[in-house]
Amino acid sequence: MRTVSAAEMLVSQPNAACILVVEDEFLIRLMVSETMRDAGYTVIEAANADEAMDIIQSEVQLDLVFSDVAMPGSIDGLGLLKAAKTLHPGLPVLVTSGHCDPALALSGGAAQFVPKPYDLAAVVKLVAHTLGSSE
Repeated sequence: MRTVSAAEMLVSQPNAACILVVEDEFLIRLMVSETMRDAGYTVIEAANADEAMDIIQSEVQLDLVFSDVAMPGSIDGLGLLKAAKTLHPGLPVLVTSGHCDPALALSGGAAQFVPKPYDLAAVVKLVAHTLGSSE
């Protein structure tokens, strides 16, 4: 499967809000990303927080980050949350996990905590609400 670059994604849906989905589990990332695309969002995928940091530090204009916590790499989702909030204080970050204490994410600046397992339709509604649109 060919990975689509951030630039290609922005060309494919130029007026859509851009969401960065950060998830190390391929099938979960695929389901979330496809569901968000079906809802009309532009989606950029990252398999871990290190990849996500490259995107966050790039010129890509992100509107929201949806990130897992437990991932391989030099930082986890909470580290990504901290870095994202430092680099882009107004960028909403939704954090998801099946093992993390929600208070850790929320005290770190997460807009919302989504416990795993989650309902994809509910996540789409939460994203729309967080971005200030009605879904």
